[in-house]
Amino acid sequence: MATKLMQKFVDSYDDAGQQDAGCVRAVLAEFVLTFLFVFTVVSAAMGAGSSATPGEATPMATLAAVALANALAAGVLVTAGFHVSGGHLNPSVSVAMMVRGHLSKLRTVLYVTAQLLASSLACVLLRYLTGGMVTPVHALGAGIRPMQGVVMEVIIIFSLLFVTYAMILDPRSQVRTIGPLLTGLIVGANSLAGGNFTGASMNPARSFGTGLPTGDRSEERRGGKGCSLRWPPYYLKKNNRMT
Repeated sequence: MATKLMQKFVDSYDDAGQQDAGCVRAVLAEFVLTFLFVFTVVSAAMGAGSSATPGEATPMATLAAVALANALAAGVLVTAGFHVSGGHLNPSVSVAMMVRGHLSKLRTVLYVTAQLLASSLACVLLRYLTGGMVTPVHALGAGIRPMQGVVMEVIIIFSLLFVTYAMILDPRSQVRTIGPLLTGLIVGANSLAGGNFTGASMNPARSFGTGLPTGDRSEERRGGKGCSLRWPPYYLKKNNRMT
């Protein structure tokens, strides 16, 4: 049983790079799973009222609530999609699988594309459903420089990938069948650890979706000439932090 699930996670393809018959289903699964994940965690951050003041730390109670949403959503959705596509939900995981030779280049491109599109759709829908609320973006905390933020994100992404390999891909692991569910724990822990410093993204797709340009018609309502477009650069803006 565990071996069959593992084959779904690491993909099967021949030397010519031909994708197996389940490729379309797997890509669609990644789209649906990533959409549900981003929709859940971003709406949780919006509902929790993450700080919109530049450099202001998110209260630990709020941070813990958002981290719990991240942990539950990641654990459950990865488990739900594990037997179909591997339940990556994250371009970092897909690229790591490709680098280690577990995933073909074509399928990696399809996975990442599906993940980015799903995240974008989830955030656009959230803006519509919430009456135009701005989706909180990942941003640096007070006193954190861009390079420091990058190093911290690299470390927490490494911890996520390390746990993924140790619990799911390592044939010596004793928890391979429940490994996908347990990965949610490291996602939640990292959210708590890095939330007030970098936003603890760990997921480029999630950051991409929340950073899309949004139409803000507040200027128009005040008599301005039109709506403004904002694309918050990752790690450069310090407002609307999302944990």
